[in-house]
Amino acid sequence: MLELNPFNKKYHLIGIGGVGVSAIAEILNNRGYQVSGSDLKHSTLTDNLEQKGIKIYFTHEASHVDDVDVVVYTTAVGADNPELARAIKRGIPCITRADMLGIIMREFKLSLAISGSHGKTTTTSMVSVVLSQSDLDPTLLIGGEVKEIGSNARVGHGDIIVTEACEYKESFLSFKPKISVVLNIEADHLDYFRDLDHIKDSFRRYISDTPADGVLILNGDDTNCLEVADAAKCRVITFGLSNTCEYQATDIEFTSSGFPRFNINHKGKNLAALHLEVPGRHNIYNALAAFVGSTYVGIPVEDAALALSRFKGAVRRFDHLGEKDGVKIIDDYAHHPSEVKATLNAAKNVPHKRIFCVFQPHTYTRTHELLNEFSTAFEQADVVIITDIYAAREKDTGLVHSRDLAEMIKTSGKEAYYISSFEEIASYLKGHAASGDLVFTMGAGNINELGKLMLE
Repeated sequence: MLELNPFNKKYHLIGIGGVGVSAIAEILNNRGYQVSGSDLKHSTLTDNLEQKGIKIYFTHEASHVDDVDVVVYTTAVGADNPELARAIKRGIPCITRADMLGIIMREFKLSLAISGSHGKTTTTSMVSVVLSQSDLDPTLLIGGEVKEIGSNARVGHGDIIVTEACEYKESFLSFKPKISVVLNIEADHLDYFRDLDHIKDSFRRYISDTPADGVLILNGDDTNCLEVADAAKCRVITFGLSNTCEYQATDIEFTSSGFPRFNINHKGKNLAALHLEVPGRHNIYNALAAFVGSTYVGIPVEDAALALSRFKGAVRRFDHLGEKDGVKIIDDYAHHPSEVKATLNAAKNVPHKRIFCVFQPHTYTRTHELLNEFSTAFEQADVVIITDIYAAREKDTGLVHSRDLAEMIKTSGKEAYYISSFEEIASYLKGHAASGDLVFTMGAGNINELGKLMLE
């Protein structure tokens, strides 16, 4: 198996502008390897890498890999990519981003990976903030920018690495973390997985890879999590709101701004009080998982509670973009029915007159397979606008259209519209949203650009 060693000096990363790949580029560069990469778009991530001396090509050409030792690519890169094709033809070792991360993780004495259908980035961000304020000097790989860190990655010199572990295409099976966190399990990524049972089987395999001297930290209120826990060969710690959980959130209250306040009990003993600055019941679960993971690696209870209470959130997670004419604009990455519900439920506790939700469905497969679930996910919104599906890795085969979702939402009695362009949506909102209203832009694509457009 490929390892980090002096003989593999030059790494080329295809899609280096991606959140996950850019973080790996930073780590390799920091360790003294010569790093180059390619991407089709300039971004703050590519700017950051270039400032660190990493050569980035903004085209994909075969010649880019003529003088490299290893090529790293994501599963989104097709075999027809000229760089990947040239590398394969020449016998240059080619490994996926997930496999590369797995190799890097083995270089650390302690690895903590956070998995689950929802909440990975927020929880990883929470753990990252807690650990970065300690003397552990961790290395961090996060699926989004963390406000307190100012980046999606941090290269430390300590013995611990923290990362997200995504189940899509079973990439998390490349990781063998000492500490595994499972937040929840639900049907998603149905362009790859056959059904929920297939997803649970994948999580079982992931859990079984946690070593016997490690620990599995999982949601004790999630039925699917409990079903797969029997695959663990290590100690299992549960967290949740029910009294059957080892770590339990109790005495839950919400401030007038929608922020949760609660106590953390461990086997009936009160450990700490948390006053979160991120809204929603779902963030209670995220904070519990982060608290357990952080204290397990040696962070004092008081320090973990204080850092979590100061956590400001990750970019694109209930992210306040600004206010225009008394209308608050909030952006969120929610792209699954459960995430949409959780975000809008959190918005209930934020002072407002009406909630306008602009949703950009993400991938045709997800929209089609979860159409019924999506149609009932917007209950807390007063007005719903559906824009065109963000294709991402897929092609439009006519399977489903955003109009279909808008019409289904209408049948439930909700005011819903299909509007194609961001300019038309911005015009509609400027004419209908009034002072005191909330506007949510929601989705995993480029819907956040709408918020910026409205604030101009």
